[in-house]
Amino acid sequence: MKSLLRQEGLMMSNTSVHFFDSDARSDWVRLRTLILLRWMAIIGQSAAVLVAIYFLALDISIILCFSVIGASVVANIIAITQYPENKRLTDKEAMFTLLFDLTQLIFLLFLTGGLNNPFALLILAPVTISATTLRLRSTIFLGICAIVMVTIVTRYHIPLKGFDGHIYELPLLFTLGFWNALIIGILFLASYARRVSVEAHSMNQALLATQMALDREQKLTDLGGVVAAAAHELGTPLATIKLVSTELEDELEKIPELKEDAKLIREQANRCNEILKSMGSVGKEDLHLRSVPITEIVRQAAEPHLNRGKEISFTFYSEECDDSKNDEPIVERSAQIIHGLRNLIQNAVDFSFKNVWIDVNWSKEKITVRVVDDGEGFSLDMLGQIGEPFITRRDQTEQKTPRPEYEGMGLGVFIAKTLLERSGASLSFSNNSDSLDVKDFRNKGAIVEVHWPSPKIALKQSVVFGPLGENKPIN
Repeated sequence: MKSLLRQEGLMMSNTSVHFFDSDARSDWVRLRTLILLRWMAIIGQSAAVLVAIYFLALDISIILCFSVIGASVVANIIAITQYPENKRLTDKEAMFTLLFDLTQLIFLLFLTGGLNNPFALLILAPVTISATTLRLRSTIFLGICAIVMVTIVTRYHIPLKGFDGHIYELPLLFTLGFWNALIIGILFLASYARRVSVEAHSMNQALLATQMALDREQKLTDLGGVVAAAAHELGTPLATIKLVSTELEDELEKIPELKEDAKLIREQANRCNEILKSMGSVGKEDLHLRSVPITEIVRQAAEPHLNRGKEISFTFYSEECDDSKNDEPIVERSAQIIHGLRNLIQNAVDFSFKNVWIDVNWSKEKITVRVVDDGEGFSLDMLGQIGEPFITRRDQTEQKTPRPEYEGMGLGVFIAKTLLERSGASLSFSNNSDSLDVKDFRNKGAIVEVHWPSPKIALKQSVVFGPLGENKPIN
């Protein structure tokens, strides 16, 4: 999973998504959607032409206008008869469909006075639809076509006149102003629509990645629970086999062949026991292990990163400073918390030079997990964006990243933040040099703090030490 890159100079500070990503789009557009929009346009255009002729007494060629409108009707009929309703258009197919609608509208404006027709504003619709559904290059192509066509129809068009011969034409200043407004509208609305669409698409992709990571963690936990339950249930039979085989080995001292068989049985029973233990180390989710101390949760989260060449130090203490009793909170073993903390620890290990410190402290009011590293720390221009998905690097040549195979999309911290906040935690990100309560040897690096209200995750004593009951099958 791609985690957040924190090296100085590698992040963009002005956006959390790449606005000019050529592949960013909401989804493939359905043909049925464009057909429905085209039917609405056909009805609107027909009504406007009829009203202009019979109620406003404008001298408009009804044959030519309905010929242009008829082209859209024919295109819709062909699309309905030749393609299934659920067909989704490729980017190129959708682009040419919108280009057809754009051209049809321009021809209709050419026949009805050009920019003197107030319905010229509808030229914004195809470009806006393209910005929300198609690739960047398709949107740019349609935008350029729209600007060129609007410019042409501004100069060349059939004048709008009444049956009395009076020509309805805007003053040159208003015509230029309307043309300028349309050009700006095309650029602004397309940019605005694309920005919103890209952000929505990016968030949906990030949430999907979060759900996939959580599902994977839950499957591993469930599998570990099955193995742990099997090891628990098979413990007694294996111990019996080992005991009986040992006794047989002593009694068969005078029969070497049978003694070797008894010894082999005992060795294989020991091997089965070791296999079950090693398999159960992945996850422990049976009833006997459903609640664990908070320190065990942190150690399990850090376990995959203990042998990666960095020194990870743990500090556990209570803020009440009462050593007379063990008041460490017991929490439910949660895949969300483990996976979230694991991503934060992975991030710290990746960007540290030599050391990572993990502090866990608790009180009756709150539980805090602090992850500190001795790396370069967070870039100052991106501190306010940490936790947002799809933060891209500014320049790949400025510095070498500790993880060159990652693209620095920010998904690691986004997933961790989402999962931990779902468990009731709040996260804060800062640099070590900005903190006043750290030791002198931690004068560099980044600090990530996770805070839970103790009543939110700490289990009550009656739950922790009450009867567990029988192991239940996993649904």
